[in-house]
Amino acid sequence: MRLIAILAILIAPLAATAQPVPDLSKAEIKVTKVAGNVYMLQGSDAGNIAALVGEDGIVLVDDEYAPLAAKIAAALKGIGITDKPVRFVINTHYHYDHTGGNLALGSQGSTIIAHDNARARLASGGTAGNGSTVHFDMAPAEKAALPVITFDHDVSVHLNGEDIRALHYPAGHTDGDAIIFFPKANFVHMGDDYVRYGFPFIDVQAGGSVEGMIKACEGAIEKLPPDVKVIPGHGEVSNVAEVREYIKMLKGTAAVIEKAIKAGESLDQMKKEKLLAAWSGTYSNEFIDTDAFIDTLYNSLTHQRYTKYLKHN
Repeated sequence: MRLIAILAILIAPLAATAQPVPDLSKAEIKVTKVAGNVYMLQGSDAGNIAALVGEDGIVLVDDEYAPLAAKIAAALKGIGITDKPVRFVINTHYHYDHTGGNLALGSQGSTIIAHDNARARLASGGTAGNGSTVHFDMAPAEKAALPVITFDHDVSVHLNGEDIRALHYPAGHTDGDAIIFFPKANFVHMGDDYVRYGFPFIDVQAGGSVEGMIKACEGAIEKLPPDVKVIPGHGEVSNVAEVREYIKMLKGTAAVIEKAIKAGESLDQMKKEKLLAAWSGTYSNEFIDTDAFIDTLYNSLTHQRYTKYLKHN
């Protein structure tokens, strides 16, 4: 993946040194058949789309950047199974590389569904970030882009013979995450709680945490058969074994940083000591490099400890 493109798009409003935003008019939409009438759509490193296509209409999980809406519509038409419209869009969280198409689809009559917190953050806008080195602005969404159905714990959509279930996992990538299960087609869309580009972005400023991300991934795979197909928030179709490796990385890196925090080490010391060297070669990337992930873990873990302190005092 060209992950520098993600970083450029996300932080361009705030950083004068950011790379220029890519010309999305040149982006192509890649369509991959996942299972049955389920497809994955990818374009310009934006969040992966899952599409359930059938005679009852289309259900999308996420809808990428706003400028790609027409190309996504053309890609769906090109699948050739139905000329029915997109009836439902389920947002896995509020970031605009996953919700940018809401405005076009909502304006055309699609019903948008998301967790309560995701809708609230779309409506208010604000700054997303890891608490220090990675941050970007989210402008308030227009009315037509806002979810019209929200849920606290879970919601189900029954269409094209499938029983789709969106289930909330608190405080993972954000505080409004949903993992979307398609039991009959035997696949799951995990949003950005699971990504394949390396160290993940955790939106600590929007209530995300490494602890919540671990619980989300573990909670999801506990509900899944071993042969399930996994659509990550970014990257190619995956499987349970690869999700387990990702969880192992999250637990291992968090444990190292937690130990350093308890020993009273500063962030600078942690970086100079290269505490995450064992994982850097595999997971460091242009969006979240090793030092940025140390920042993320430190901010997440110290915030969790402070929150727990407040609850007990």
